[in-house]
Amino acid sequence: MKRRTKIIAVAAAFLIIAGATGSAVASGEGADGVSAARTVQREAAALTGTAKLYRPAGDDITFSFDAHLAEGDRQDPMKATGTFRFSHYKGDWGGYAKVKVDCLATGGKVAVVSGVVVETDVKEFRKARVGVTVHDDDDAGDRLGYTWMTADPQKDKVPPCVSGAPFEKVQEGTGDFRVTPWEFVYPTE
Repeated sequence: MKRRTKIIAVAAAFLIIAGATGSAVASGEGADGVSAARTVQREAAALTGTAKLYRPAGDDITFSFDAHLAEGDRQDPMKATGTFRFSHYKGDWGGYAKVKVDCLATGGKVAVVSGVVVETDVKEFRKARVGVTVHDDDDAGDRLGYTWMTADPQKDKVPPCVSGAPFEKVQEGTGDFRVTPWEFVYPTE
């Protein structure tokens, strides 16, 4: 009976703490006038979201991102984590790739992410490093570019955090990319 009482007491304490934390965040401003949202530590950089590329011929080309750079790794974009996927299908032809992120750099609403393909059904992409550039533009529409447009991913080695300009248009209504801008902290003497 003592063990059950202790578990209930711990659970109740957790709920009270969680409730107090939730109400402090929900209240907006603390007693010192500082917004509670500003006191939450954010990631140093991130790229998330999914979109289909615009193709009038009916190709189904989709990109999905879940790439993150932790605040503690702010000074080293090559410590980014996460994955991204892309696929290209038309009729019974096509393929996909899943990529393990090895670098993420963002500036404003633009992100460059690279990584090594860890899963694919396209032999040319096996273990190749690929890079993608995303422009998160809510007004004019998201755009995207990539490194393998004319390169052989097996022969032409792509360095980390390198990609092409975002030349591709995202299909209207599908772009939900979100870029968290990276802010480099310059060392002081």
